[in-house]
Amino acid sequence: MNRIDRIFADLRASNGKALMPFITAGDPDLETTAALLPAMQRAGAQICELGIPFSDPIADGPVIQASMTHALGKGLRPGQVLAMVKRLRSQLNIGIIAMVSYSIVYRIGHLAAKDDGFNFLREAKDAGIDGFIIPDLPIEEAGPVCAATAKLDLSCSFLISPSTPDARAEQIAKACTGFVYVLSRAGLTGEQAALPTDLNDRLRRIRAVTKLPIAVGFGVSNRQQVEEVTKVADAAIVGSAIMRRIAPMREKGREAVVREVEAFVRELAAK
Repeated sequence: MNRIDRIFADLRASNGKALMPFITAGDPDLETTAALLPAMQRAGAQICELGIPFSDPIADGPVIQASMTHALGKGLRPGQVLAMVKRLRSQLNIGIIAMVSYSIVYRIGHLAAKDDGFNFLREAKDAGIDGFIIPDLPIEEAGPVCAATAKLDLSCSFLISPSTPDARAEQIAKACTGFVYVLSRAGLTGEQAALPTDLNDRLRRIRAVTKLPIAVGFGVSNRQQVEEVTKVADAAIVGSAIMRRIAPMREKGREAVVREVEAFVRELAAK
């Protein structure tokens, strides 16, 4: 069983919910990312969403865009991220989901030797990545990626926004494996003061067409909102609120960044 499926199955058996923090790989540097993964596990995260930096992130707000620009400015490459995960994987029980642009999957796959178009997915699997979120891959073109991730026993999740019509939301949900990623609100990632009032109704409609766990992200910013989300969903994703705390800590050293993030994730998890 894929690690993501096992985590959600165990949580359902114990009536638990998942906290899924997001961090940008390489911000402030890759060794700090390597220290943050076990720190977030200690703090109570079950799955980590690891953003692979890309120059033109289509769904990310200014905080995460700035973090990716910072990482890219230091010359970070996807292969370095995978090598870091591979080095750490035996020390970690948490699931690791890569948030990655399809252009990276395509470019690396189609430049590799013995190409079949999906070398990057295999390299990620070998490194210990458990699944993918590919926000810029249209569902109409996702068939080959879905088939490849299924063959490799990797989860593959797509995004459903508030403006997605019900018929298309059903199509997206049926293409997902591992979990369905539901955006709490339209627009870009970023913190918000309150969750949308229509979230419960939208989740109810999505649950009617899938048995997969539902994770809610985009704007989930604090412990109260995590609690609100996990009353109606299976997981809460928190990203910008974490990366906003990292940005002013970049010059204070790795230990300070890890302490700050671990304390915040522990607060989110209430552990």
